[in-house]
This record gives sequence, C-alpha cells and structure tokens, in this order.
Amino acid sequence: MTASLRLSVPDLDDPAERAVFFDVAASGMEEDGADAFNEQTRLDLAAGRRSPVVATASGGAAEGRVVAAAVLGRGELDLVVDPLFRGLGFGEAVLDGLLATAAGPLTAWAHGGHPAAARLAERFGFEPVRRLLRLTAPVPDAPSTPAGPPSPYSLSSLRPGTDEEEWVRLNARVFAGHPEQGSLTLDDLHDRMAEPWFDAEDVLVLRDAEGRMAGFDWLKVEEGAGEIYVLGVDPELAGRGFGRALLLAGMSRLAERGVSRVDLYVEGDNDAALGLYRSAGFVDRTVDVQYRREVGLQM
Repeated sequence: MTASLRLSVPDLDDPAERAVFFDVAASGMEEDGADAFNEQTRLDLAAGRRSPVVATASGGAAEGRVVAAAVLGRGELDLVVDPLFRGLGFGEAVLDGLLATAAGPLTAWAHGGHPAAARLAERFGFEPVRRLLRLTAPVPDAPSTPAGPPSPYSLSSLRPGTDEEEWVRLNARVFAGHPEQGSLTLDDLHDRMAEPWFDAEDVLVLRDAEGRMAGFDWLKVEEGAGEIYVLGVDPELAGRGFGRALLLAGMSRLAERGVSRVDLYVEGDNDAALGLYRSAGFVDRTVDVQYRREVGLQM
C-alpha cells in the first residue's frame, strides 16, 4: 500500500457525507451478497449510540477517496472496505487505526463469513465465538383453512399502544440467553415499529384463554422479500407444538401477502430451533461469524 489513511467521523446529517459513507457499504453488499452494516448497526447509528468512521486515502492512485467505512462503539466494530480498493492493505491499516483507540473487549461480525475477514480477525487476535445461520425456504400456497394452535390458545395480531410492554417482557424470557435479542428494550421495540416496513398485522401473537401473550411470530416484508424476523414461545410451553403452529401461521400470512420465499436467522448452536426449521424445509443460505478480541491482547 503506497497511500496513507486518515480516519475521521463523518456527519451523517450532511447528505453528501452520509451518501459517501453508505455508498461504501452498498458497494460491499453488491460484491459480497451481505450487508456489512446490519439492521441493529443502522439503528444504533440513527440513534447516535455508535459512531461512523471513514478512511480516506492520501497519496497513490486512491488519493482523496474514501476506501473504507466502519461503525464503532458499545464494544462492537463493523468494517467494510470498498471492493475497488481491496487487496491493497487498506483493511489492515484501518483496523490497526481503529484498534488503537478502542478500549475493552471488542466484537466484530463477518457477514457472509468472508475469507478476508477471517484473515484479518486472525491477524489482529480476534477469535470466532458465534455462528449465525441464514436459512431460506419457499413459501407454500396458503391452505384454505390454515391450522391454528390448540385450544384454548388463539392467534391474533399485535395491538400497538397496548401490547408493547408485555411483548418486551415475553421476549426477554424467551431469549434470556441471547446476547442481543434478549436485551431489547421498549425503546428498541419502538425503533423497529417506526421502520417503514413494519405492519402490526404481520406480528402474529399467541394468546392463552385469558388473553395473555404466550408467543409470537414477527414477520418482515420489505420490497417483496419475506423474513421471519423473530419467532418465540414462552419457555414454559416449550415442546408442545406452539412453535410449529406459529411458523405455519406465519407462512400462511406470507403467502397471503404474495411472498414466494422467506429467510430467517438462527444461532448455529440452537439445535431445537434448527430442528424445527429444517423439518419445515429450510436450508442453509449464508453464515455470519462473530469474532471477539479480549482486553490487553498483545500483538
């Protein structure tokens, strides 16, 4: 690499600086088939919880060009190098600069499990700690009378203004061991409900005879693409077929909305969920790998 790099924090309220920052991510997604900045990262940026960083080249053929973009904060790092400038050492140089100011343990996702990310992780002392699988399946035609949950349980949609606090409490119980999903707050839920794709009718809620929330299948439909955003059942009801009932009801809802294929994300070590999804016809599409670097590591 003949050019040097300058790291700076762009003003995302400035349209030009915002466009440059996200254009790098868009170019990376087009090349890699995976977005380096996932939904949570983008929500964190919008709320000011984490900081954007751009790397601008000085000297050489890349003079004045933004060659990489990153998001840093809350013990997390996301990094993408513009495909036009890969293989030139920029990724290593950017990571070296970012780590010089990052205190404490740090995690980083390699969306799509990119080999270059694995090499960078090894070079800088990051160890793989999680695998997140992206599964996909065709959406079957909706049956004329889709099966519902066993009596006295019933399905209805989310009631905005009424159900939010109960949903957050149930979500915390269902995903008590999950480092991200289980820690969602009421504000996090409202952030997602404010997204353009949100539709309360796409949040299928399992309720008991007294109307208490016992599970949910939250669907996301955006530009014709379908996703099982999050599916959960109260742990006290595990093993009674409610997860499958919610999954099938969600598939019927997606068919009604004209969706032909659906994706979902699941932890690679969640054997129960993987068994359910694979039995319903889901197959592997991509894998994301999370890496972690501990405090005080000497390189």
